Amino acid sequence: MELTEGTARNFARVALGHVTRAFPYKDDHVFSGPDDLRLPQIAHPVFFGSFDWHSCVHGWWTLLTLRRLFPDMPEAVQIAALAETTFTPEKLATELAYLERPSARGFERPYGWGWLMYLHHEAARHGDQEWGAQLEPLARAFASRFRDYLGILTYPITVGTHFNTAFALVLARRWALARDPGLVILIDDWASRAFAHRRDYAGWEPGGDEFLSPVLTAALLMSEVTPHLVFAPWFEALVEANGWLARECRPVTVSDRTDGKIAHLDGLNLSRAWCLRDIARALGRTDPQDSLQRLAEEHLAAALPHVAGDYMGEHWLASFALLALLRP
Repeated sequence: MELTEGTARNFARVALGHVTRAFPYKDDHVFSGPDDLRLPQIAHPVFFGSFDWHSCVHGWWTLLTLRRLFPDMPEAVQIAALAETTFTPEKLATELAYLERPSARGFERPYGWGWLMYLHHEAARHGDQEWGAQLEPLARAFASRFRDYLGILTYPITVGTHFNTAFALVLARRWALARDPGLVILIDDWASRAFAHRRDYAGWEPGGDEFLSPVLTAALLMSEVTPHLVFAPWFEALVEANGWLARECRPVTVSDRTDGKIAHLDGLNLSRAWCLRDIARALGRTDPQDSLQRLAEEHLAAALPHVAGDYMGEHWLASFALLALLRP
């Protein structure tokens, strides 16, 4: 399956419909006192839509990515016009000020951190606009937080939800490759200590509300951190030699897409497809009949029809579908 202009336009219309939709909204906020009572758009004038802060961030990543890939589609004009009124110095300064609150130390850690840096990575690719320069202070603030966080994070968090360490580090590392060599070294060293010794995966996945595979996100990170000759035998020992990949990695069932947690499982199908495709490329396994490629296609086919529909999935799934469909 490939990303076509028709699919891109559909994803763009979906994301345009929710990045400025203020309600419903799930706030990630620590109240320090009664003066903290406010509407979300007061604290987050840029990322107040899409049900929650992080979904709004990667909704914007979706929009800017599609605008770059399909600059002549009608929605590209709408995306640029909306971005011009959204990514203003004043609004972004308010977002940055929010992070400087002492009670915001754990705000969106680490999922939203990685996505904001990835959004900046995309925004900087739009040379005809100032969006990259305007988002850079916010991205740099999260890069600094990652440095501090990895200094105290003794163990990786390997759940399949927002707290997953490997997923956020994949996004942060891709940002850092062009901007922060020291952060790349820090991530690579930390990832190697956390995952290089892992073998013979037998975890209990999928969990009932996961949208990430704990093992495949770790493997994707390691595919970018380690050389091919090191990664290939590591990956085989992790999930192939013991049969886990062939036996357990199958598209999951989504029983109720109106339930926000159950709807996460559509995202699991999509994020698995993304990991499988990128890992296959890292291994040089590009044949469509390769086992990794076939597994990716099966997961994509199970989830793509459900990107739009109920708002519990619609406010975020297009981003994960786009990750899976992109080519480097």
